[in-house]
Amino acid sequence: MPASPIRRLVPFAEAAKQNGTTVFHLNIGQPDIATAPAFWEGVASHKDKVLPYSHSAGLVQYRQAYADQLNRKGYGLTAEDVLISIGGSEALVMTMMACFDSGDEVLIPEPFYANYNGFAAMGGVLVRPFTTTIEEQFALPELDAVEAAIGPRTKALMICNPNNPTGTLYSKSELEALAEICLRHDLFLIADEVYREFVYDGREHFSILGLNGLEQHAVVVESTSKIYSACGARIGALITKNTELMATALKYAQARLSPPTLEQMGAMSALLHTGSSYFDEVRAEYVSRRNLMVQALNAMPGVTCPLPGGAFYAVARLPIADSDDFCHWMLEHHRHDGATIMMAPATGFYATPRLGSDEVRLAYVLEKANLTRAMECLATGLVAYNS
Repeated sequence: MPASPIRRLVPFAEAAKQNGTTVFHLNIGQPDIATAPAFWEGVASHKDKVLPYSHSAGLVQYRQAYADQLNRKGYGLTAEDVLISIGGSEALVMTMMACFDSGDEVLIPEPFYANYNGFAAMGGVLVRPFTTTIEEQFALPELDAVEAAIGPRTKALMICNPNNPTGTLYSKSELEALAEICLRHDLFLIADEVYREFVYDGREHFSILGLNGLEQHAVVVESTSKIYSACGARIGALITKNTELMATALKYAQARLSPPTLEQMGAMSALLHTGSSYFDEVRAEYVSRRNLMVQALNAMPGVTCPLPGGAFYAVARLPIADSDDFCHWMLEHHRHDGATIMMAPATGFYATPRLGSDEVRLAYVLEKANLTRAMECLATGLVAYNS
């Protein structure tokens, strides 16, 4: 089970704080955006004297509301096609357990969300990567290269759209091409779509649920944590029309009893009562933060950072040779105006050894004043580290 590159440096951040240092956390997708107000209203609506278990698949009224919302795009889902999980993380674990046997392989474009490695390890699943590069702005490679990676134990192709850690947004045509590969080789297409509301510059997110002919192959993971800025609620969803897959996932859901009832009530209220204006404001704020951070990064000597199309992360190439050492050094040794920053070394987002050794993932989840201070800290840190 690999250590998380996002959290493994936490002891050094804690030590810095104990010594009076301000630590700007750019390592983790924990936004300071206010949680959707309707979430709190839903939690407060519980008036019963007993807090009961919910159905193992989640509150049926919540699952129906979930299906109804997604069906505005014509997906034709029912409540039985939705399983409520304990965060998007559990939905991913259940997907790994339900789609694979030990020793099976999943194809994933790297860099990818680091915890995919951990989730795969829990199920004995082997991650088989195909590489995207910062020079190509992390776009998918030629599809011949993707297809060439398919082996006899390959059971699925998995993407994150918009992507964590790169912020890359895959187009409808790219998804259709991946779907053709999956249909040709009888593979599941698993899409982590937890950042679907955060797409920028006039572009549109397209879900694999809208791909014709993929009904028995498509598996989607979503998360209240990201959509409504409620990371501590730990409510996610697994969505598929494949009844056999869903029945298998439900066995794991029954084994852990149920997702938390109060948080489901909050999430259902957020889903039903959060208007488009909330997302418009949040998107505008993220675009402003993204532009500030990416411009600051590209102004630093030797630094390269593509402009992300979605989510709230960016991968930057730095003039360093060992991102693990650099991120550790920043926390232990560098201070700028009483502050330092915590970043995620990009090595943990690759399956191929040594890739990402000159890259870091940065989350633009802080208000702009703090983000500006964090960029100043990084710029001075690079100078000091390299001298």
